[in-house]
Amino acid sequence: MTAISTVSTPTGPEPLRSTLRRLSAAQKGAAGAPAYSRFVNRPAGRLFAAVAFRLGLTPNAVTGISATFTFTGIALLLAVPASWSLGVAVAACLVLGYMLDAADGQLARLRGGGSPSGEWLDHMVDSVKAVTIHLALLVSLYRFAEVDRGPLLLIPIGYAIVDVVHLFATLLNEQLRRNHGAAERADRSGRRPSTLRSLAVLPTDYGVLALSLVLLGSPHLFFGVYALLFVGTTGYVVLASGRWFREMGRLTA
Repeated sequence: MTAISTVSTPTGPEPLRSTLRRLSAAQKGAAGAPAYSRFVNRPAGRLFAAVAFRLGLTPNAVTGISATFTFTGIALLLAVPASWSLGVAVAACLVLGYMLDAADGQLARLRGGGSPSGEWLDHMVDSVKAVTIHLALLVSLYRFAEVDRGPLLLIPIGYAIVDVVHLFATLLNEQLRRNHGAAERADRSGRRPSTLRSLAVLPTDYGVLALSLVLLGSPHLFFGVYALLFVGTTGYVVLASGRWFREMGRLTA
């Protein structure tokens, strides 16, 4: 995501290792982030950001490349019958797209700060993929997979709804905290993010969903894993909504 905070940029070229070190020092807090995003995707995004910085790419260009990988994977879901090779190709596209999605905001910090238009573009791409990945999967299951075409196909529709609500709530919570100064107070608290919590919310991680598509060669196995992720994400959003509501009520205190 495109961020507004900055990393001071030295004059002249610098080694890739030094760029990575500056990015690591300026990494925004990972409190609450699921384990895959926190321990795999963000470090990979940091590497992509450093390489993009040395190539002279803009954050919006990285967002565009990320979207290209992501929507290529989604298009493959729509057009190609399910198989193990398709699963690997789709998962690779989505995973690369997700890593690049983590790179654009870090690249913005390297370049001196993000912009409202860049943040808007990043969130718009996230919104589109949150819906289309599940709807594309629904079409793929209906067209190609040997699964029951009854109530089970309601799961991708429900998953799309839950993912959109989750994304909207995350963005809204961040904005309200920022408006009331809660985000700044949390940054100054110095509390270490909880590894246990990161593992507990792993089913909500987009990266885990992307990796699960490797199993497309076995539709019943994939659909079982997909359903478990849906249940886990739904449970998290339902339980967290009450906590978020109470937190928002305390912001004006």
